[in-house]
Amino acid sequence: MRLKKKTDKYRMIYTQPLVIPNPTYIAYFDGACGPMNPGGTAAYGAVILREGEPIWECSKLFDPEPGKERETTNNLAEYCGLIAVLEHLISLEAQQEPIIIYGDSEMVITQMFGPRKIKSGVYVPYALKAKELCRAFSNIGGQWIPGKQNTIADELSKAPLLKVGIVCRN
Repeated sequence: MRLKKKTDKYRMIYTQPLVIPNPTYIAYFDGACGPMNPGGTAAYGAVILREGEPIWECSKLFDPEPGKERETTNNLAEYCGLIAVLEHLISLEAQQEPIIIYGDSEMVITQMFGPRKIKSGVYVPYALKAKELCRAFSNIGGQWIPGKQNTIADELSKAPLLKVGIVCRN
């Protein structure tokens, strides 16, 4: 079978089950940027389950540095969601536990857990921070999932935007 686009290659690799049997922790993350992307207001959401039970959730607006309020993208927001998950897992001292992280951003999943390189954009410092945080874990994996399987994190990422009157389409 011939692949049509580069992203098809990643989708073929990352929709296969990962070899992390019986993960203690399962996490989902998502990000949003609205009403426009790039340059809108960014927000992120995440949830962590331990042995199938929700133990933590996050739903926050991105707080940009002064002077960089319009340097926002959906990719940056996605990374903020992943960073929130990783930092919380570290606070739980879960670095040695088996962990699987799901996200609907192929770019984030393949940059963190696969072959894709971190290139350029306002998201890069956040990607590098997430990559460094991932190094703290001994048994962690990530897997891309379609947005329709990421509804809880999606709702959490859009909730802070709705509170301030922003409807997000991504």
